[in-house]
Amino acid sequence: MNIKKYLMLGGAVMTLGLVTPSCVGDLDLEPIDPSQIFADPSSPEFVSRSFAQCYALLGLCGNADPGSSNLTVPDAGASVYTRLLFEMECFPSDEAFWVWEDNGLRDMCTTSFSASNKQVEIAYSRFYQHIAVCNDFLANTEGATDEATVLMRNEVRALRALTYYWVCDIFGNGTFITAAPNGETIPEQMPRAELYSWLVTELTDLVDNRRLSTDPVYGRVGLDGAEALLARVYLNAEVYTGGPVPGSWEKCLACCNNIINRHKGGGFQGSGLAEHYLYLFSRDNEQYMPGGGNKAENEILWGVPFDQDKMQSYGGTTFYLAGALSDGRYGMTSPWSCLTAREPLSNRFEGGDLRTQLWIRSNGIENQGFLDFAIAGYQAIKWTNLTPDGLGGFSDNINSNAFCSADLALIRLADVYLMRAECYLHGAGNLTDALAGVNYLRDRAGVAPFDALDEQTLLDERSRELYYEMTRRSDLIRFGRYTGNRQDVWPWKGNSRQGQRIDSRYNLMPIPTNILSTQPSLKQNPGYN
Repeated sequence: MNIKKYLMLGGAVMTLGLVTPSCVGDLDLEPIDPSQIFADPSSPEFVSRSFAQCYALLGLCGNADPGSSNLTVPDAGASVYTRLLFEMECFPSDEAFWVWEDNGLRDMCTTSFSASNKQVEIAYSRFYQHIAVCNDFLANTEGATDEATVLMRNEVRALRALTYYWVCDIFGNGTFITAAPNGETIPEQMPRAELYSWLVTELTDLVDNRRLSTDPVYGRVGLDGAEALLARVYLNAEVYTGGPVPGSWEKCLACCNNIINRHKGGGFQGSGLAEHYLYLFSRDNEQYMPGGGNKAENEILWGVPFDQDKMQSYGGTTFYLAGALSDGRYGMTSPWSCLTAREPLSNRFEGGDLRTQLWIRSNGIENQGFLDFAIAGYQAIKWTNLTPDGLGGFSDNINSNAFCSADLALIRLADVYLMRAECYLHGAGNLTDALAGVNYLRDRAGVAPFDALDEQTLLDERSRELYYEMTRRSDLIRFGRYTGNRQDVWPWKGNSRQGQRIDSRYNLMPIPTNILSTQPSLKQNPGYN
């Protein structure tokens, strides 16, 4: 089945079979459209559409147009799954700054959020809505034996694991349920360490038993995506369990090596990476996606498709591009004047680094204040509507639109190389392989290679390569630089223009107040009232 065909159905897909998980609380789903529900959940059409819905919820938010949401929220576009991930992972870090103060976003940017923060509430609800929809599909297809449906079931298991990964990473002790909601079952709160163990078990089964395709259809997750997610789970094992986990670094390394070995031979210097960094974030970057056609440079291991005509969203890559612009450039006709780079990110790059080639620096480097885009910092342009010319540049023929057609990478092969290098710092692997992987990235970016690796060097390189790719908060926590005695300080951290140290409670987001009010058996994360 071609997933793109079904994703492009947009609202028709989104209305199918929506369920209200009991953990959503007062952020209710909109009523289901009965005309879109098939009478027989086992029919091929129902199965295909409800399967596509599990994917669509990563990029779409509503039942009709990009300005509608199936959650009751102040701003529909801000309720898109991938946009919420960015708000949770990048705004509280030293990478991204949001100029406007609406709906709790200033508190996210100043690491002063509470359990009543609106964006935290919406993120929690969106994640659990996605989990519920995945559970619903799995319940409706239980017992299926035909090859196509069995594969779809395994992909949905991977999608559900992806969202539980984010729950574990962002909220810690997550509500856990793997059955379809029935209005009576009350999900239990699973301790973070147990959620980590479930993720390992679930993803290991999918990976070790080869339950996913090594050559998936465009837009769908395959073996590489699931194994890269498993590597990330192992990478953060000590954070998620509260202490050393014997063998976790070695297991992370094994996952990384498996993926790298499957990709080596093509692409940049035979690494499997794309030849040109900027092309990974431009129009037509679907060629780098699984099933996208360019197997030699299949760097995007797991991604979310977007299209300016048929997969319109105010999240995803439109959010990145429109937010960073104050006028019509790079194929975007609707600039938002909202999103800028934090000063530490801007200072992290060396001169001539191709990864910042498209940045706009006319506003100055400092994040001087909120509400005025002109004094909020550099415009860090990463995703664009530009068409590659195949030579490292872009075509002069620009197809401008209010929506971005670039697909969004969730996990790239570049991250796998960086994870492998981090394993070396923890005693797994060797320096030769670690350096080789990191230097592929630096060579591609046009900057000098490293001849040694240490914690700070690798943390900085992760930011340079993966900025805005929803890893930074997690990285800072894992390296001990977010809170605690070794924490870094940056402007507006702790709600201070100069920046100040923050309490360790911010290593986790709070369980939203509205969730606790409807489920009093749940426990709040430490430090939040």
